[in-house]
Amino acid sequence: MRKLTDELLIESYYKAIHLNLSPDFIRLIENEIHRRSLNTNIKVSS
Repeated sequence: MRKLTDELLIESYYKAIHLNLSPDFIRLIENEIHRRSLNTNIKVSS
C-alpha cells in the first residue's frame, strides 16, 4: 500500500466500501490512511 498515491488510496477506500469488500481489507486501508494523516480527506458516509 505504500506505493499507492494518496489519491489512489482514498479512491480505493471508497471503492472497497462501495463494493462491500471484507471489513479486514477496509481496515487495512483505513490504517494506511491514518498513518499518512489523510483522515481529513475522507468523508464518512453514515
